[in-house]
Amino acid sequence: MNLIAHVEIPATDLNRAMRFYSAVFGVNFGDVVTIHDNKMAYFPFEEGRDGASGALVQGDVYVPTRDGAIIYLSVQDIDDVIAKAVAQGSAILFPKTPINENGFVAEIADSEGNRIAIQSV
Repeated sequence: MNLIAHVEIPATDLNRAMRFYSAVFGVNFGDVVTIHDNKMAYFPFEEGRDGASGALVQGDVYVPTRDGAIIYLSVQDIDDVIAKAVAQGSAILFPKTPINENGFVAEIADSEGNRIAIQSV
């Protein structure tokens, strides 16, 4: 059993965050839903596949931060993602660094100011 079931990334401006994640990661979001007075945009998710479900969320208790838990997103081409993030105004918080013979990790700031790690293997 995978312990992590769901991840929510705070957003101050949900539409801006959706544009950033679409431009940088190629994410196609469905309709925005409101749950408990919070606006949520879900990342694509398929049952039975690796990874947890996740959403961008705008609401009173969702405060973007560079401190605290760090979410790792898997990418095919880390250089491409870094270039797209920088083109969207992102800061590189931790440069591309090898983690093994084939894999790399880096950290960027998203459009909302969250620290997001990207990993390729």
